[in-house]
Amino acid sequence: MRVDVLTIFPGIPESPLRESLLGKAVERGLLDVRVHDIRDHAEDRRMVDDTSFGGGPGMVMKPEPVFAAVDALGPGPKRCILLSPAGRRLDQALVRELAAEPWLVLVCGRYEGVDERVVQGLPAEEISIGDYVLSGGELPALVLLEAVSRLVPGVVGREESLARESFEEGLLDHPHYTRPREFRGMQVPEVLVSGDHAAVERWRREAARAKTERNRPDLLRTDPGD
Repeated sequence: MRVDVLTIFPGIPESPLRESLLGKAVERGLLDVRVHDIRDHAEDRRMVDDTSFGGGPGMVMKPEPVFAAVDALGPGPKRCILLSPAGRRLDQALVRELAAEPWLVLVCGRYEGVDERVVQGLPAEEISIGDYVLSGGELPALVLLEAVSRLVPGVVGREESLARESFEEGLLDHPHYTRPREFRGMQVPEVLVSGDHAAVERWRREAARAKTERNRPDLLRTDPGD
């Protein structure tokens, strides 16, 4: 998979791309991630923003540098994404959909927003990581990239573990325990050390449902097991 990140602050996404699973995936060639400075494609003294038509506070990112940055990537089928709080909410179903794409372009907005013609003309679909506002799209781009990269074959060492993660079966993941068996008066559930694999699986399913009901009851409305 190739991913191009377009930003006016390339230093923000570059560091995480050298760390942990994401860094190893890039190093091994499982992901081809390239970070580009949108300012390099601005014609007027690297200016990428201007005042808003109709008035109002703040500045708006101009369309020309963004279009020029995307054009400079070369030909080929790209799926362009603008990270925006006004976009479709990122969830695991959308992550799976994006993981099947061979080429993603992530446009990181700043200021009051990006000229709407970027959405209309590239076109770029807007995606949000949650109902809150950040200073820019760089961190959301990294969140999206981290989630998508885990589904690229070879990135996660034990791919069968992905099937047990939260949201994959309509539930949150079950609680996890490790040594020691007792910590500050809290015990590991006896069933997990019983050696009865069928009982362990039943406990995990029941515990996952209980945790979902406690933390995210909205998910149970779409749980296939209902």
